[in-house]
Amino acid sequence: MYSVPICAMMEKFNLSLMTETVDVSERVLEHPEINRPALQLAGFYDYFDSDRLQIIGIVEYTYLERMEPALRRERLRRLFAYKIPCLVVCRELLIFPEMLEFAAQNDVPVLLCKDTTTDFMGEVINWLKVQLAPRVTLHGGLVDIYGEGVLIMGESGIGKSETALELIKRGHRLVADDAVEIKKVSNQTLIGICPERIKYFIELRGIGIIDVRQMYGVESIKATQNIDLVIKLVLWDQQQEYDRLGLNEEYMEILGNSVVCHSIPIRPGRNLAVICESAAINHRQKKMGYNAVQAFLQETFK
Repeated sequence: MYSVPICAMMEKFNLSLMTETVDVSERVLEHPEINRPALQLAGFYDYFDSDRLQIIGIVEYTYLERMEPALRRERLRRLFAYKIPCLVVCRELLIFPEMLEFAAQNDVPVLLCKDTTTDFMGEVINWLKVQLAPRVTLHGGLVDIYGEGVLIMGESGIGKSETALELIKRGHRLVADDAVEIKKVSNQTLIGICPERIKYFIELRGIGIIDVRQMYGVESIKATQNIDLVIKLVLWDQQQEYDRLGLNEEYMEILGNSVVCHSIPIRPGRNLAVICESAAINHRQKKMGYNAVQAFLQETFK
């Protein structure tokens, strides 16, 4: 189970802490979804997701505002009794005194947000999904090639870093070398980042460590990138038959998501950077509706 500090969310979205007696320094969120407790304020608590971030917008606020004071007090008392992780009030709406009272009693932080409810919800959900996403670290390099995130994998010493360096010199951008931390943001999206300790460094055997950002400038690096394609570098085997047309696409499963994967046999004389560029462009063409293999077969057998 991953978590994100509430302090980090406060800093990211410029939220103000209204419950001064509540210490948020070690508070965390562990769920990537949010909840607007409209039904709970109406008294319905079946299937209440009390472990989620709770958000009060103009609808919930107006509903509370029109309640009899005694009823509002009772509804807020019950809400905060669930020990919710955090409550955010949007639009800088005036906090009810009883809201602060019960928040302090149950040690629940109440935060104030300047944004509209819709804007804040959209941004915070996307942010939480990335921060709390399932993740795995794989041995390889990740490069942005013409907007396509290409994960280059292979055995140690096969030439992954050299290929990445050549791609950088050709104008593409490095995300990570040697180790890539991959987060599953959705069933369709994987995001790759570099572990902080080795960020933007490349190890070249015989030379050592080089700093890509210092050598080639900030235009040669990128902080995050969706993973669209996997290229596996394998040693050339004369006994092995390799796919020459690409009729059947292979896939690699990462965190339950299937990613198109090409196995590229390596032998002297092959320009791996050009091959990676071609694979990225071909993959992009397929996403845009053009398949070179199908076009070739149609021309051949018409």
